[in-house]
Amino acid sequence: MPQGFLLSRVLLRFEDNSDDLVGELSAAAMTPDGSLWVGSDELLGVERLSQIEPFVFGNHQHFSLLDYMELPNTEDEIDIESLDYSNGYLWVMGSHSTKRKKPKRKDPEKDVERLSRVESEANRYLLARIPVIDGNLVKSCSLKDDPKKERSAARLEITDNTNILVESLKNDPHLGTIVSSGLPSKDNGLDIEGLAIHGDRIFLGLRGPVLRGLAVILEIDVEEKEPGVLALKPIEKDGQLYRKHFIELDGLGIRELFLHNGDLIILGGPTMDLNGAMRVFRLKKIAERTEEMIYWQDGKHLEVMFDLPIKVGADNAEGIAHFPCLGESDSVLIVYDSPAPERRLKPNELLADVYRLKS
Repeated sequence: MPQGFLLSRVLLRFEDNSDDLVGELSAAAMTPDGSLWVGSDELLGVERLSQIEPFVFGNHQHFSLLDYMELPNTEDEIDIESLDYSNGYLWVMGSHSTKRKKPKRKDPEKDVERLSRVESEANRYLLARIPVIDGNLVKSCSLKDDPKKERSAARLEITDNTNILVESLKNDPHLGTIVSSGLPSKDNGLDIEGLAIHGDRIFLGLRGPVLRGLAVILEIDVEEKEPGVLALKPIEKDGQLYRKHFIELDGLGIRELFLHNGDLIILGGPTMDLNGAMRVFRLKKIAERTEEMIYWQDGKHLEVMFDLPIKVGADNAEGIAHFPCLGESDSVLIVYDSPAPERRLKPNELLADVYRLKS
């Protein structure tokens, strides 16, 4: 498989030098004003960076999501895994996953006990949109061209423990057994890491579960049920609230989705807690994909584009955003979780990569 063509690197400069932020980036999106938005899977908000010179983003500002919507609690992380911008909104998505306690490698007896504990944190079941005005998040606003129309922050309707999407998946013939069991993400359980918006269609890429080597993309549509609350709209004639697309990604799960020129760019990576290949794919003409089916690597619908370099235990590609660079419009910015030490020029600085989409 061809290696990706590295066009350049971009320096991200934060005010905070904590590893929870600089060392745990998991999502990226650009807004029309030129702001770069990134998210960490350890925090309760998103970060905005502005370009301060060529290939350098700074003027870091943190936006707590608690200022725009109610969350089940103010302590647990959201486990932000994806961001996207569409039609005046910044969309934010949590992993929708449960987690198993991690052994600490100090006391074998306690480690075995920790390994038996599975937790579900309500904040992780977040799919929300927040209006963006001139590079700032706002709770609500009126449209300049039509003051009677308003945009407001809203999130997908929650249940006692999860949200309406997860509850609807519990009876699914492919995913229901796994979702109902509460299997943790690191055990091939439910783990949503990709998000892309195409008009009214919302595509959600699953890192897990992977079914017989096939990754899964869920497609949904939403409507505002009441102020601040989004409901699922039926997407099929039989009233089904979601559609599934099965994708042959060489056994990889989906780490991120990105809409580009009508195609869905898929960042594939290892499932569970594995190290391995990170590969970029293209699912062509996503607007035409209106039926549940399997997309194989035959070149007609699904194209394998290129590989990213593998560094065991470091540089896990997690976020991807459109970033024209050096005269190339078909190029993307990629940010990394667990960055290699050479990416941290200073404790509060991080190097991201820019790759040409054409291999």
